Amino acid sequence: MSHITPLVRETCSETLAEVRSGVPISREAALRLIRCSDDDLPGLLAAARAAKECFKPGVITYSRKVFLPLTNLCRDYCGYCTFRRDPADPGAHTMTPDEVLAVARTGEKLGCTEALFSLGDKPELLFPEMRETLRHLGYKSTLHYLEAMCGLVLRETSLLPHPNPGLLSAEWVARLAAVSPSMGLMLETTNADLLAPGKAHDNAPDKVPCKRLRTIEDAGKQSVPFTTGLLIGIGESLEDRVDTLLSIRDLHERYGHIQEVIVQNFRVKPSIPMAHFPEPSQGDMLRTVAVARLLLPEMNIQAPPNLSAPCYDELVDAGINDWGGISPLTPDFINPEKPWPHLEQLRLRTEAKGCELRQRLPVYPEFVSGVTAKPGLLSEKLRAATGNDGLARIERAA
Repeated sequence: MSHITPLVRETCSETLAEVRSGVPISREAALRLIRCSDDDLPGLLAAARAAKECFKPGVITYSRKVFLPLTNLCRDYCGYCTFRRDPADPGAHTMTPDEVLAVARTGEKLGCTEALFSLGDKPELLFPEMRETLRHLGYKSTLHYLEAMCGLVLRETSLLPHPNPGLLSAEWVARLAAVSPSMGLMLETTNADLLAPGKAHDNAPDKVPCKRLRTIEDAGKQSVPFTTGLLIGIGESLEDRVDTLLSIRDLHERYGHIQEVIVQNFRVKPSIPMAHFPEPSQGDMLRTVAVARLLLPEMNIQAPPNLSAPCYDELVDAGINDWGGISPLTPDFINPEKPWPHLEQLRLRTEAKGCELRQRLPVYPEFVSGVTAKPGLLSEKLRAATGNDGLARIERAA
């Protein structure tokens, strides 16, 4: 980064000297630090790692999961996505209840505790084929089907559902919260310019930032433990990244429900419209994660290890405290070309960074009591799965 002037370097150094553990940095400080030089990067990482150790010392968590792609039909055409399909595309598929249960039961035998449901956003609004599939299955909408499948997994296995269903109304937040202890929606970015023709969110009506913020806020109003985050490298600016993190911070300060913030990096795939986009560098990723930690010093920060391989252990230096969901059974259907690290290797790499690897549930320990306070099957299943420390009661060896 030879364009960094001595004055900017001095400003970064001065900003780092003012960082205080547990105190969120300002927008101005974040903008200076996310642009820091390679010379200042070690100082930034040291500050972020210190903030993480102040928050959750000595431990990095992960969730042992099965990945359930309930349907890959989707009405959004994001420029970076290989998951979505049109009905006539090769590989287009909607899982049956028997398929959902078979994967969940196999995962249960392998020590999984999370059933991660990923699906396209409201495909029945665009495709008559999806409407016919839902009619055959006996459901009015994809969300009705998702609700039923979460309930099926909850009743028939020990796994806890975590749905990523796209945009939701307040009513649907409540309905899904009755059958899952947590849920998620990636904010991705607050930059609405990416909806323009030829941009990453062109022809993606469900990626309007204000609509996604509304869903996250509706979850906050109902105290639903919620996972969100940003996707970097899709055409946003460094300022956009900081503003996206600040939007998440604002919602959490108002409602206290954001259980996890994911920093996910765009990876190129040959079949996508953005196949010639430059990927974020490892330095970009480390700077963004570190600034996320300093903006959100007392929030869980996660980054997927498979998207930063082979150097994913450097993310520990940047202040993450969680690796996200890792599956011993199913691939990452969103990034199928990027396999999960073997859990034993993940453990060894985590320990080499001075931290213990621990298995958590899809809902983080500090949010468990809010879910178990409500009577019903979900509360009973969550209590049965939770140890005294709020993590998974029985941890499976790698």
